[in-house]
Amino acid sequence: MNPYLSIIIPAYNEENKIKDTLENIKDIKEISEIIVVDDGSSDNTSKVAKEVKSDKITVITQDKNRGKGYALNNGLKVAMTKADIIGFLDGDLGSSSKEVAKLITPILNDEADVIIAKFPPAKKKGGLGFVKGLAKESVLEMTGVELDATLSGQRLFKKEVLEKFDEIPFGYGVEVGMTIDILKYGYRIKEVLVNMTHSETGRDLKGFIHRGKQYYHIKKVLRQKKKEWR
Repeated sequence: MNPYLSIIIPAYNEENKIKDTLENIKDIKEISEIIVVDDGSSDNTSKVAKEVKSDKITVITQDKNRGKGYALNNGLKVAMTKADIIGFLDGDLGSSSKEVAKLITPILNDEADVIIAKFPPAKKKGGLGFVKGLAKESVLEMTGVELDATLSGQRLFKKEVLEKFDEIPFGYGVEVGMTIDILKYGYRIKEVLVNMTHSETGRDLKGFIHRGKQYYHIKKVLRQKKKEWR
């Protein structure tokens, strides 16, 4: 019997991308259900998602924007009841969401307990690499494991890994914090190169503010993890 695989997609104001994101994964035979959590969007994200024809898709609409961590936890309440494998995908992947198939095969083959999507280099010039460098160095310092895609939110987990967490942490440091914990618990992580694309932040004020928040949250998470694992 094939494992039950749930995909959770937190989405905020993604009416332009969510249809393509869903259309390109709904027919992947290994995927059993897709849970879209509309994180209080002010556009038609929920409406567009509900119009995609598939018995696999469930749309949860939150009354207000509470952030990605809250949306993931909301989706997990549903997914954890049935799933053997749970995946997180962003709502803005568009047609490149089909690349999730590259993550499914290695986890089904027991090559690792967690599979992380490694994106190709960004097309748009973003920051100066401070955030990515901090994330990579933090995980290496804490675990001795060198990973390139520590900030990637596209991940597949065996259920037993997620059962170690009472809830998904909130804030921009969530991926780094979880990666450290997963490795410290002794689980195996594998990165897989995918040809995924999503919205990129540029070298404008909005982009620098976003990266500043990421940097602050990662530093905060690192301090917390050093206390927890000393």
